[in-house]
Amino acid sequence: MRTASNWKDYELLDATDGERLERWGECILIRPDPQILWHTGKRHPLWKKAHARYHRSHTGGGKWEVYHSLPDVWDITYKSPENALTDLKFHLKPMGFKHTGLFPEQAVNWDMMASMIALAGRPIRVLNLFGYTGAATLACVAAGAHVTHVDASKGMVTWGRENAVLSGLADRPMRWLVDDCGKFVQREQRRQNTYDAIIMDPPSYGRGPNGEVWKLEDQIYDFIKECSVLLSDNPLFVLVNSYTTGLPPSVMQYMLGDLLVPRYGGVTSADEIGLPVTQSGMVLPCGATAIWKAGESK
Repeated sequence: MRTASNWKDYELLDATDGERLERWGECILIRPDPQILWHTGKRHPLWKKAHARYHRSHTGGGKWEVYHSLPDVWDITYKSPENALTDLKFHLKPMGFKHTGLFPEQAVNWDMMASMIALAGRPIRVLNLFGYTGAATLACVAAGAHVTHVDASKGMVTWGRENAVLSGLADRPMRWLVDDCGKFVQREQRRQNTYDAIIMDPPSYGRGPNGEVWKLEDQIYDFIKECSVLLSDNPLFVLVNSYTTGLPPSVMQYMLGDLLVPRYGGVTSADEIGLPVTQSGMVLPCGATAIWKAGESK
């Protein structure tokens, strides 16, 4: 498992009884996590001093219960060892369905992608699909890439632009597009546009603008295949994230190997990504990533 261990402004303090105790800057939040199946007791003292807790409803969704004063919006900073001269800064806010606008475990991927881009020694064009609030986009741009960021939610794209301004990166080469990712990929094929790297973080389940049903396990192979058409003649990497329990990282690795290695060579790898838990000293798995990288032998 690869661990996002370079955080200063975020900390997973404890995890037990189906909940996380987290420090987001100065704010302490309690959020549900269905994979925390153990019952080790709430030993960390900040369980009793949380600013807010998210309660999930049995009928879907849920709501935040605020115990102490919680800002509507606040900021945290990530200092990447790969982008030593650029601090990535993010607006946070308590959202529906327990989210804050950032997935801190993804920092381990931000660092990896930034390192590959910085070491490439050439201009790198990146396509970030399902880009959410732009953390991966900013990590790649800070490392010197040109990034096209695509998300179907206008609110998320606006939030990403705000994070770019906050990080002092708004003048870097980025395109922020509100679009259906599948339809955008098809149009880019017709336009014969290409990219040196592709990042995708598709949802487990969703519906398209015309009611089309998206189920990740059923459609991810075909979607990766469609995206592979957009790769340049000298691609650098393709990275696929998943939070779907029915899609193991080794399955995603197999798909990347089948679709990319015969044409481009290189290597594939896959693993869980996680966050260190302060109280236990162990690591909480938080998702999975598969990646294809160029320039290495199998």
